[in-house]
Parts: sequence; structure tokens; C-alpha cells
Amino acid sequence: MTPALLAAKLALGPVLLPQGLWVRRTALRLPEAEGAREGVLGPGRPAMRVLVVGDSSAAGVGVADQAQALALPLAQGLHERLQQTVGWQLVARTGVDAAQAADMVHQAPLKPADVLVGVLGVNDVTGQSSVAQFIGAIEQLWKDVQFRTGARWAVFCGLPPMHRFTALPHPLRWYLGRYADGLDHALQGWLQAQALGHLPLRWSMDTGMLARDGFHPGPRAYPQWADRLADLLIEQRARWGTA
Repeated sequence: MTPALLAAKLALGPVLLPQGLWVRRTALRLPEAEGAREGVLGPGRPAMRVLVVGDSSAAGVGVADQAQALALPLAQGLHERLQQTVGWQLVARTGVDAAQAADMVHQAPLKPADVLVGVLGVNDVTGQSSVAQFIGAIEQLWKDVQFRTGARWAVFCGLPPMHRFTALPHPLRWYLGRYADGLDHALQGWLQAQALGHLPLRWSMDTGMLARDGFHPGPRAYPQWADRLADLLIEQRARWGTA
């Protein structure tokens, strides 16, 4: 946290705390998308195997079925682009921060994977994880996934534009948006140092892309997100090879 943001937190504390409690009490709770969380698209041995790990957005909160969410459309997009078999697995749970996701992954029965897609950070913002805590958990998760799945590359999605989340009142929305900026900047730096990928999620400021809870991606957002991820994985595939 920058000195300026810390000063803002201290000054706005009497407002931020009641607003945060109000949001937790009144926020619309949407379920995770239904449907299978792993599969293979196409015959034979997969040419690419993708593991998606994350929080409620990775789990598809905001749409009804995994076919409308992120992981399965990503796998379908890769299958169509490669014209080859693609395997996919989703390990995600609503409410997890990066450290909790690392524990979740460590306990999950993982399948072999070539590439990891991470969708984390929003709950680190709301839970006020420090940069060191956030990046340390991301690093732990990546090392565990490498060891257990054989994954050779990863892309982590950047934090979304939380200052545009209509479920959040001002000044809480402004404050969390600035905090998210700080974590995202640190994430980009760590990923660059590790020669891993970063997909910004700031490509749309249209609040119509949000789900009806004003917090999660909606039916218009997930397809674009999946397409951008598929394009990035195909573009960067030469860096980590094929299965």
C-alpha cells in the first residue's frame, strides 16, 4: 500500500468500514455456474491441457452454466484455434483469496497440465492482503502446480476494474479500485520476472458487462474474456511447447 493510499484509508476509515459492512450484509449472492469442471474436447491425446484456478469469477458466478463461463469456453476456443484435442480442468471456489486458493489447489486431485490460468486477487483486495502476502501465495500456488501437474507456463489474469463495480458505494469503490491497482502492478512485476503471462482485465469499462450483482462478470463479459485468453495462449505457445 502506498503512503497516499494508507493516508486515504486512515482518513476515510469512519466511512469505509460501515460501507464495507453494509455491502457484506446486503450484496446479492449469486451461485457458481453449474456443469462439469473438467473434460476433453476432441479425440485422442490432448495437444494442450489447461488448468484454470481461481475464485468466484473462475467458478462462473454471474452465469448459469460452465458453458457460458470461462474455463469451458476457453477450452473450446483453444480447440477451434488449434484444430486439435484440448483437455481442461477447473479448480475454483467463491470467496478464496490467493493463499486460500493455494491451499485449495494443494488438496485438489489435479490432472496433468501444460499451462495454468490463474484468476485471483479480488478477495485479496476486499480482505486487504498485503503485496507480500498476495505475491507469496501466487508463487506458492505456481510452484505446487508445476510440481504436481508438470505445467510449464502460466498466465494470471489481472485484477478487474473494481472502481467500476456498481455494487460498491463511493468512496469504498474508489479505495478498493486503487488497492486493486497496487496488487495488479505487483502481480505484473512478479510475472515479468518469472517470464510468465499477464492478461489485463481492463479492456472494458462498460458496466453493462457486469452480472446483475454489480460485482461479477456477466454473460457479455465471459465470452470476450475467454477469447482473449485463448488468443494469448496460442500466441505464447512457442514459449512452452506442446504436450
